[in-house]
Amino acid sequence: MEPVVTAETTPLFHVWTVSEVKAGTLTQCLGVARFIDPEPHVITVRRKVSWRNPPFSPLRDLASRRPPDIIISCGGKAHSHTILLARLCRKRPLTVHLAKPLPAYEDRYDLAFISRHDWMAGRHDRPNFHPVVGVPHRIDPEEITARRSEARARYAVCERPVATLLAGGPNRVYLYDESTIDRLLTAVRALAGDGWRVLICTSRRSPSSLQQTLAALADDRIVVWDCVGENPFRDYLAAADALIVTKDSITMTCEALATGKPVYSFDLAHGRENAHLEKFERFHADMSDSLGLTRRFEGSLAPYAYEPPLESRRIAAIVQRIALQTRANGKGEVTR
Repeated sequence: MEPVVTAETTPLFHVWTVSEVKAGTLTQCLGVARFIDPEPHVITVRRKVSWRNPPFSPLRDLASRRPPDIIISCGGKAHSHTILLARLCRKRPLTVHLAKPLPAYEDRYDLAFISRHDWMAGRHDRPNFHPVVGVPHRIDPEEITARRSEARARYAVCERPVATLLAGGPNRVYLYDESTIDRLLTAVRALAGDGWRVLICTSRRSPSSLQQTLAALADDRIVVWDCVGENPFRDYLAAADALIVTKDSITMTCEALATGKPVYSFDLAHGRENAHLEKFERFHADMSDSLGLTRRFEGSLAPYAYEPPLESRRIAAIVQRIALQTRANGKGEVTR
């Protein structure tokens, strides 16, 4: 395993991240970048590069900041910005994308790390493409272990086992209709009635109506974050003996797996049948049926064992190795 770069060590490479404004894409970039450069320069974008609306801020950054040795990007709108920045650098940086690149950009990245549910036949023939379990993120098993004692002291009241529910929000494939919300509320009440202390944390995508509905459950057995003050997300992870994650969030599912505790996926109503729904369902089938990492929630939170994936660290090790080999070449040629 490659050594972890910390603020006390001098990084070998300076990293810029380019991501969409969506929190999930930035989290992936920072999850990998921190193992290479603890202080990467962060760029978030809302639209593709357009000559009518050129990205002046990143261009100013190139003039005033240390240029990147590595650019790590995520999200379809990040492609054009990443390639433009790489072209404008005096010394070409290594370009890395954390997802399946759009077809027009597949040959323009030095490395791409593609989730297994997006992997397609023939990609093993491309040495710059690497399959990934789920998605990278910023939660580590070591951090969860370090937090657990204090989190348990705060949330594990009266020796009750702790179940953490991570709830997202509706998207273009999953719905939080009345029936789905009723099932969610029934599940929480049933767990509390069976002796669990339930911690509930919503996400940035959670509508206020869902937050309010969940907040109405709060009592001595059910704790619901009120979205005021510091987000207890990491402590809720650390305190958990088991977790439930709504199926709309791939990132939260992967973050929950850093705990090493059972992770159960909560089914949601489906929107229109389309490629996006198929993608999410492939992800969940891969994580449960193929890899045995998660299970479908059917009322029970029975224990089971698995090895938490360390994909952010593994991706960073590959990126740094390739960057070192490329630097050794001395010609800016990427060695894959």
